[in-house]
Amino acid sequence: MRLLFLGDVMGRAGRAAICETLPRLRSDWRLDFVVVNGENASSGHGLSQAHAQLLLKAGIDCLTLGDHAFDQRDMLQFIDKEPRILRPLNYAKSAPGRGAQLFTASGGRKVLVAQALGQVFMKRPFSDPFSALEGVMRSHPLGGLAQAAVIDIHCEATSEKMAVGHFCDGRASLVVGTHTHVPTADAMILPGGTAYMTDAGMCGDYDSVIGMEKVEPLRRFITGMPKDRFTPARGPATLSGVFVETDDKTGKAVSVSPVRIGGRLQQSGPEG
Repeated sequence: MRLLFLGDVMGRAGRAAICETLPRLRSDWRLDFVVVNGENASSGHGLSQAHAQLLLKAGIDCLTLGDHAFDQRDMLQFIDKEPRILRPLNYAKSAPGRGAQLFTASGGRKVLVAQALGQVFMKRPFSDPFSALEGVMRSHPLGGLAQAAVIDIHCEATSEKMAVGHFCDGRASLVVGTHTHVPTADAMILPGGTAYMTDAGMCGDYDSVIGMEKVEPLRRFITGMPKDRFTPARGPATLSGVFVETDDKTGKAVSVSPVRIGGRLQQSGPEG
């Protein structure tokens, strides 16, 4: 199976890049399933119903969220109506929606997608991501009920993301980190056959401070005083993420490639 995961969609620039580029990628790369983290797609704060519908129409099979899952209030109701949107497994017991879902890809093959929030350096205390993921993976064994499994670990600490990768090794096709918006250079296949990358990066304008216009973040770092709101940068966006090809019988990865398309980052992907 040919899987594409794209990192955090950042504001208008990120949405435009997805809508303009993803339909062509689905065809050119013969993609079977596409997962995108969309939690910053609406002005850098959460995901609205209208923007979710726009992104899904572009060819996304599953949208994951994160710690900003419900910054846009209409998502509180919309997530229960749209099974292709996932919030974190360990967000809160009372949260609407679901944190894992078994999807049907091309040829009737099943793809498990799950997301968990990390605990280290996060502003809010969330429950243990390891036990949350353990239950899902046990009930959806790779190569059995699921022909592929994608885990989005949304957190700050690279060490925690790596720990989740090794925890899931052999039980997921891909474990990929989101949240910090900076793509890492460590795409690899772990010993048990799970593709791993610490952070997918963002789909947004990299002439920025993690997707935000530079002036206000620089002011706050230099003076310690806020003046204006953070606003997403609107320059040409780079699509950042990871491409994985799996073995249908085992669900394990046979190849993994970082993806950088458009904008300012070096171009790369499964073909180059």
